[in-house]
Amino acid sequence: MIPLFIKEIRSFLSSLIAIVVIVVFLLAIGLFMWIFPDSNTLDYGYSNLDILFSMAPLIFIFLISAITMRSFAEEKRLGTFESLVTKPISNLQIIIAKYFAGLVLVLFSLIPTLIYYYTIYQLGAPKGNIDSGAILGSYIGLLLLGSCYVAIGIFASSLTENQIIAFIISMFLCFFCYSAFEQLSKLSVFSPIDYLLEWIGINYHYQSISRGVLDTRDVIYFISFTALFLGFTFNRMSKGK
Repeated sequence: MIPLFIKEIRSFLSSLIAIVVIVVFLLAIGLFMWIFPDSNTLDYGYSNLDILFSMAPLIFIFLISAITMRSFAEEKRLGTFESLVTKPISNLQIIIAKYFAGLVLVLFSLIPTLIYYYTIYQLGAPKGNIDSGAILGSYIGLLLLGSCYVAIGIFASSLTENQIIAFIISMFLCFFCYSAFEQLSKLSVFSPIDYLLEWIGINYHYQSISRGVLDTRDVIYFISFTALFLGFTFNRMSKGK
């Protein structure tokens, strides 16, 4: 499983797709934080990273979908999928290797944003006047949210051999699971179960962790959600094999 994990990381980096989308992610966050007038942190005069953690989940939909779209679609297109599943490695190990490879790239994209934290920390009045606990919780929440997106992206890639179709399916599912349940809960027709609908959505649990309180119920939700879509992928591979 480890050789496949390393192969996936090298494959992502050699194709430049991961590097390009990570650079786009950092530039987009930088523009929202420091340039655009409606969200410029300097104009607000308050030292926080709210813009980063509010925009990142939406930008991640594009970034992670682009990273994961080739996970299985590329294997199928090149005809290497059959040889992959016949190797002395189980379907579950293949899925886990690809999942962790995608998650590592998400982590790589988050690490450079620490410079934004350092900048805000230095700009505080007095210096260091920033809620580091809430920021740590937000980073953990963002990584857990990214793990869900990676699982969704891998599942979408297992459905087709066309990377573009996989990308579109992944973006739709990520956006739906992140935002749609919250929006549906606001409709009067769903008022009897509005809390349940909102609870099903990813955003509810992401916002909960972003407050700086690491609730085990939210962590269990993210782990269960990730396991659910990895299970869907496993079932798809089993049928395809």
